[in-house]
Amino acid sequence: MRNKWLFIVAISGFFCVAFGAFSAHGLAKTLEPKSLAWIETGLKYQIFHTVALMGLSILQLCNKRFSANKWLNCTALSWVIGILLFSGSLYLFALGVSLSLVWITPIGGTSFLIGWALLSYSCLKKI
Repeated sequence: MRNKWLFIVAISGFFCVAFGAFSAHGLAKTLEPKSLAWIETGLKYQIFHTVALMGLSILQLCNKRFSANKWLNCTALSWVIGILLFSGSLYLFALGVSLSLVWITPIGGTSFLIGWALLSYSCLKKI
């Protein structure tokens, strides 16, 4: 696979559009406003980090020097973990899956922060 991050971007972007439309049109009549707000928050964070990941992927595609950079790959991985844990847990909560996993959401948020810190660090290291 030429760029695994760009593949993940495509999947995540597709999911954002599909689940966003489904929640706006299909779930709006059945879910409480609080649950819809959880979905909206999850989608906002997911699409924001999907776009950031797309930028990182394009940078790696355009410049081979960046494609094998461990800090940029760790950044991308942190954002993907954040999407899965933060946004994913909000979607599950909204759909009524057990709230006993509430500790997953802040771990996902921390993963987002770690990704941004790694990106900052990679810039200081002059990649």
